[in-house]
Amino acid sequence: MLIVGILLNVVGLGVLCWALFTLAVHVVPFFVGLTAGIYSFQVGMGPFGAIVIGFIAGCCTLVVGRYAFSVARGPVVRLLIGLLFAVPAARAGYDVTLALSHINIPSEWWRESFAMLGAIAVGSTAWARVSMLSEPALRPGVGLGPA
Repeated sequence: MLIVGILLNVVGLGVLCWALFTLAVHVVPFFVGLTAGIYSFQVGMGPFGAIVIGFIAGCCTLVVGRYAFSVARGPVVRLLIGLLFAVPAARAGYDVTLALSHINIPSEWWRESFAMLGAIAVGSTAWARVSMLSEPALRPGVGLGPA
């Protein structure tokens, strides 16, 4: 019985870390969906309507962001759209890693070091996920296949 409890604790901690990482990577769509859901609940949509509106707003934010990143031809525009998703994700990764490192790390220097590594990991993962489905923009006169 003790072994089962230990295994379930490890699995639960792994699921919690996975959920925190995924939420930190998708912090912009989550925040937009949460804001839309709270606003729609305050104007009288009810709990079910607020959840639906929040889910739709978050999904639309993610889809529009990925589409805008893949359609944009200029590298500056792509950089700005990617940073719009990556910078808040890096901040969320920093905050989550710093909060979790306060549990068992006594040194402030080590906590800040782990928090910076968490910010880099989450920010780069958010950048990779935004640009995952986009192909490089073609210059005028360049074909897709061999001539």
